[in-house]
Amino acid sequence: MKYSVSLRNNTDFRRVYSEGRSKGNKYLVMYIFENNQAVNRYGISVSKKVGNSVVRHHLTRLLRESYRLHEEMFSSGLDIVVVIRTSASNCNYHEMESALLHLAKLHGILKM
Repeated sequence: MKYSVSLRNNTDFRRVYSEGRSKGNKYLVMYIFENNQAVNRYGISVSKKVGNSVVRHHLTRLLRESYRLHEEMFSSGLDIVVVIRTSASNCNYHEMESALLHLAKLHGILKM
């Protein structure tokens, strides 16, 4: 299984939020910032407003898996932060996957 590099530090998240560009749809908001590295770093943020810990972790797993399966389609050298909105609390995998790919197309970071 391929390993995706994660954003872990609060300073990295803050830099992406403040200096990056954002686009959103019904379920997700995606922030993009160029990191001048050879790999993408990926982070997920879910508020407690979305649901209890079981719901939040389930949505995080769905989003992480959909990114992992499509990681080779994304351009390299980016810090990507995805914020899950409260309307996504009842999403299934296919809705989450299509929302992620839709935002990637809006940002123009898909290699097709």
